[in-house]
Amino acid sequence: MQTSWLDEIRWDERGLVPVIAQDWESGTILMQAFVNREALQLAVQENRAIYWSRSKQRLWRKGEESGHVQVLHAVYLDCDADSLVYKVEQLGGIACHTGRHSCYFRRLDDQGQWQAVA
Repeated sequence: MQTSWLDEIRWDERGLVPVIAQDWESGTILMQAFVNREALQLAVQENRAIYWSRSKQRLWRKGEESGHVQVLHAVYLDCDADSLVYKVEQLGGIACHTGRHSCYFRRLDDQGQWQAVA
């Protein structure tokens, strides 16, 4: 596979771009992370979600420690070419390090308080 498609992405000054992981069937937003060129290229080659860990400064193959692998079904680039969506199959049903299906489990209620909803 050619890699010229990587040149169409508007990488930030650190060589990163944000990526949303979305359940490929339900459309549920699972998590948000970052990728660099290497992570994205490997993710496409290996058909699994691979990110760049900003805290550890290394590639992060989702599920490498937890076993909660994300099988990559598709990659979408937004209209400004500076954000991605991974359509994934979340193996084991857990995407969040808290043990939840999604990292987006807190909703702002009418009183201005964050409430856990799932």
